[in-house]
Amino acid sequence: MSLNPTDLFDVRSLLSDEERMVQDAVARFTDEKVLPIIGDCFDQGRFPRELVPEVASLGLLGSSLPEEYGCAGMSGVQYGLICQELERGDSGIRSFVSVQSSLCMYPIFAYGSEEQRREWLPRMAAGEVIGCFGLTEPHGGSDPANMKTSARRDGGDWVLNGAKMWITNGNLAQIAIVWAQTEDGIQGFIVPTDTPGFTAQEIHKKMSLRASVTSALFLDNVRIPDASRLPNVKGLKGPLGCLTQARYGITWGPIGAAIACYSEALEYSKERMLFNRPVAATQSAQIKLADMARRITLAQLLVLQLGRLKDAGKMVPSQVSLAKWNNCRMAIDIARECRDLLGGAGITTEHAAIRHALNLESVITYEGTETVHQLVIGREVTGINAF
Repeated sequence: MSLNPTDLFDVRSLLSDEERMVQDAVARFTDEKVLPIIGDCFDQGRFPRELVPEVASLGLLGSSLPEEYGCAGMSGVQYGLICQELERGDSGIRSFVSVQSSLCMYPIFAYGSEEQRREWLPRMAAGEVIGCFGLTEPHGGSDPANMKTSARRDGGDWVLNGAKMWITNGNLAQIAIVWAQTEDGIQGFIVPTDTPGFTAQEIHKKMSLRASVTSALFLDNVRIPDASRLPNVKGLKGPLGCLTQARYGITWGPIGAAIACYSEALEYSKERMLFNRPVAATQSAQIKLADMARRITLAQLLVLQLGRLKDAGKMVPSQVSLAKWNNCRMAIDIARECRDLLGGAGITTEHAAIRHALNLESVITYEGTETVHQLVIGREVTGINAF
């Protein structure tokens, strides 16, 4: 019996019927709607906003949140499979869903009031309201505690001042989840983007995540009522809790990117004739392809166990760090190796490898750089903080 080259250990057999149904539905969406247009979107630097209604209708926005808020109530493993299949299309599509779900809807659910949940979550699940997540600042990067954006009380209102950088969905969003320093520590605020003093400036000249909207946010005496503050969290644990949710999805997503590159390179190497034999008949190509299959298999097993831990309520952030570090490194190495196997053809966006390789330069950087996650694991195993 021959094995599936993209699932050598039959990981799919470990999924429930419901999990396979979700994966298959998102895979069809990616095959039918994303892949036919995504190369052109990347070339044009355009996010395919026309796909948002179908993404919403499939229940992919806030998919793990309860049904009472208009969400799908899926498991962590199902959310991971969603991310994997979307990123098989493009990291920009998965990033849109990650930000909406894990960085915007999740904090409203976890840290917001019941009124805030009822007001925002059903409309966000339906794709009627898009969110963005304002944490990273121009000077901050991997040090979110060094936050300059401030929020001060003024009667029953808050007045926000500052700037945020590298914000996915910034120019698409109707609300921003903004984290700011207050006299009581870091707190989160739901800021409608049409509030006076709030501006978003799209970042251009990107060579990565070109089919995604990335922005800088500026807050100049932005006044919002106290009802817009997320009341149930203070300190860095608020935004870091959101990042753990988003990083979890990112541990699955790059597997999809790697599978897309690997599948394409595998077929190309069988068809491409050099020196009177297919490239796939050479030892060097087979060693490369075998190593890709090995690394994809290990990543698949890693995230499935991580998802089972999440669904059992046993997942801890350092486990997410290990998986993000491993799987992003796996995917970017495979994308680059596939580009090489494709030869000159690999530099065009008619093939997937160069687009995924460029996108993964962002994925391996955002939500914690590779070095940050290495140091998280270093701290875990030694008990010593080297940050």
